[in-house]
Amino acid sequence: MRINERIDELKQLIKRYDYEYYLLDNPSVSDQEYDRLMQELLMLENEYPELSTMDSPTKRVGGTILDKFVKVKHKSPMLSLGNVFNEDELRDFDDKIKKEVRHYTYVAELKIDGLSVALHYENGFLKMAATRGDGIVGENVTENVKTIKSIPLKIDVKTPIEVRGEIFMSKKAFAQVNAEKNLIGEEAFKNPRNAAAGTLRQLDPKIVGKRNLDGYIYYLMNRELTNTHWEALSELKRLGFKVNPETQVCLTIDDVINYINKIENIRHTLPYEIDGVVIKVNELPLYPKIGYTAKSPKWATAYKFPAEEVITHLNAVTFQIGRTGVITPVAELDPVLVSGSVVRRATLHNEDYCLDKDIHIGDDVIIRKAGEIIPEVVRCLTERRSGNEIPFKMISHCPKCDSILVRQTGEADYYCLNPHCDAKKIEGLIHFASRDAYNIEGLGDKVVTELFNDGYLSSIDDIFKLKDHRLELMNKEGFGQKSIDNLLNAIEVSKSNNFDKLIFGLGIRHVGQKIAKTIAKHHPSMQLLKEANVETLNEIDAIGEAISKSIVDYFQDEENLRLIHSLTSLGLNMEYQSSSKGNINIFTGKTVVLTGSLTSFSRNEAAKIIEDMGGKTSSSVSKNTDFLIAGTDAGSKLTKANELGITILNENDFVKLINKEAE
Repeated sequence: MRINERIDELKQLIKRYDYEYYLLDNPSVSDQEYDRLMQELLMLENEYPELSTMDSPTKRVGGTILDKFVKVKHKSPMLSLGNVFNEDELRDFDDKIKKEVRHYTYVAELKIDGLSVALHYENGFLKMAATRGDGIVGENVTENVKTIKSIPLKIDVKTPIEVRGEIFMSKKAFAQVNAEKNLIGEEAFKNPRNAAAGTLRQLDPKIVGKRNLDGYIYYLMNRELTNTHWEALSELKRLGFKVNPETQVCLTIDDVINYINKIENIRHTLPYEIDGVVIKVNELPLYPKIGYTAKSPKWATAYKFPAEEVITHLNAVTFQIGRTGVITPVAELDPVLVSGSVVRRATLHNEDYCLDKDIHIGDDVIIRKAGEIIPEVVRCLTERRSGNEIPFKMISHCPKCDSILVRQTGEADYYCLNPHCDAKKIEGLIHFASRDAYNIEGLGDKVVTELFNDGYLSSIDDIFKLKDHRLELMNKEGFGQKSIDNLLNAIEVSKSNNFDKLIFGLGIRHVGQKIAKTIAKHHPSMQLLKEANVETLNEIDAIGEAISKSIVDYFQDEENLRLIHSLTSLGLNMEYQSSSKGNINIFTGKTVVLTGSLTSFSRNEAAKIIEDMGGKTSSSVSKNTDFLIAGTDAGSKLTKANELGITILNENDFVKLINKEAE
């Protein structure tokens, strides 16, 4: 047999055995025989590299170590799903569907606890794999995804297609990875989702390949190929993708509820973690009629299982200081497994919460994860008390700087008002560098704390002066040239972050991520924001008196003004750039008026889409209006727009324009 023929034979055998093992869970050969064939193929391809192809199973071994992940914009936004939590909410979801369409069925599928990816195939080959990211922009993780054996490297389709699915780590693989981490003294992953996310973002594909990630594909973006979601899943299986076998067609919402009850009874016996069930309308042509909100489709929802509640012992109450100085009581617990991770601490929120729950140190307590994320104490088991328990008492002084704590009238929280409190400074630095703010990779909690304690960091602007201490940092234990250079590069790159990231990162009281973006759109430069007063800020939707006053007070503080001046001189971006900048579209620079009732969006959602595309909205029609978007029951504004000759779009026109820009 010729060499090229033997290589082709080996590739086909290994692909078949991969399919049997990873998709059918029914292997026909031993691991030893599989390994022998793979080694033979590797040897032949190394000897005859000209015969190695893109779809060879050897490409899953992992190639060159990556320097970083490249950002990629999704061709179509990866929308998140709305959530429902009980039967009544499920029936409300069904009632809304019923108002829009008459004849429909559902497909119910497991909500795997992993991370979403988009896979792009061209000429049959896997061309790119991207994480969800923020839904608009993700990261290119192609080389890592190629190591996942349940993801085909080649499919029998020549036209470009995109599929979406969930990458996860099985319970078995999770146990193996953590066992290996324990052996070498590394901190174990908290849960399988955390392990899958951390693994997929490894810069060395060889490490990814060893951790046995898996993936289920649940969506075919090329809707023109099928008429129903169920047919699309069948087509995905035919092409060699792994589709979850628990997926089921449900004719009615009652069938969906029965399916959920069945899954809830078996969820802990599954070989992977799930946190709910996804319900989608089966008939694809109905999707445009049912519509979308700005964030999620109306034709699908996710049923979330009730939070798991477990009993443990409350050993002590400690007090945590936040970046704004807020003092949060924290329950120190006997370690216990909750929803897939070991919990040792849980929030007690504030003094009123502790008193209402009658918290006593020494109680047995029930805890759960609020929203499946943050552990909290639900209630005390007072019937188990021995009489030796100690009632909760709020502290009067900051546990770090010993300043007197203050609770303002009408507020639930106590605050440390000392601007020089070290704990506040550390939390403020951690917040600034966090993913949702300046997203400085390599500057996590431990690194910030260590650099603060060593005197390198005291204020936010010190982050951007770390480059002056490069040689000193390289000589610190646990830091090397590559890690320091990567950190300094990440800091330098972060300077170009959009202005709303800076507003959020500064840690102004009451100013969260969404509020920061709203403020940046209305005051798109630092100079304009510094000049804003309470009255002008109050005019902005979603900005109330407390937020306005907090912003104005921030810019009246001399130390804050010094910080802003320093950050400006260090080269940080001080202007807001809309997402459409450099990407001109039909709404860029245009004034749009919305009137009547829209079915796919609320007025605010439609306005946000227009603003994100570079346009602005107005409440009245004038000669300066460029477009009028008219929903049902449009009245005098539509009449006036016709009289002035303004371009009028109905809701379908609007949706088509949005989709066209997203392509």
